[in-house]
Amino acid sequence: MARNPTTLLRACSALLAYPDTELCAALPEIAAAIRTDRALKRRYRDALLTLVDTIAGGDELDTQGRYVDLFDRGRRTSLNLFEHVHGDGRQRGPAMLQLRQRYLDAGMEPVGDDLPDHLPLLLEYLSCRDLAEVRDTIGEIAHILRQLGNTLLKRDSPYAAVMDALLALGGEKGLDAHAKVPPPDDFERTWQERPAFTPPEPNPAIAPADRTA
Repeated sequence: MARNPTTLLRACSALLAYPDTELCAALPEIAAAIRTDRALKRRYRDALLTLVDTIAGGDELDTQGRYVDLFDRGRRTSLNLFEHVHGDGRQRGPAMLQLRQRYLDAGMEPVGDDLPDHLPLLLEYLSCRDLAEVRDTIGEIAHILRQLGNTLLKRDSPYAAVMDALLALGGEKGLDAHAKVPPPDDFERTWQERPAFTPPEPNPAIAPADRTA
């Protein structure tokens, strides 16, 4: 990684954001930044530009709906990194606190409602750091980026280009269209089957009801 990837990291962060009116208005600037950057080989830049064209060329409401379906309705394609590692486990909280403290130690106060492990937020942070930290951090999360990217490839999503570009920036092994990925989450079924309470243990001191009564 001979060149500073600041521009690419910021472009990738922007492309992973919710495609609202503000983002759509910035797409020409994002595309220009990608075209002129030399931190990546051309094939990675071309794939990112295809994503830009996809976002820019679609109906805004349809584009937003696809984004929500892709990133907000299933753990397999969540942009919150610790979702892939810890799920809803108790280790996720301390991990996020540690990551937030990392931001604060660097003099960067997160704003907005994004969780510390939200990938666009992490990329914004890395865009302000040195090359060694960028490479080390991408190496730490490479397995998540690869699994996420391979899942996006299986769904024919142009967003896979972002994961492939990030892996290339970190000098990591890229995506594999033939890799096995877990099946999509059945969001509705998971919600329906999740119990609200644990069934109570039977109390031996209480006699069972007389069924013959």
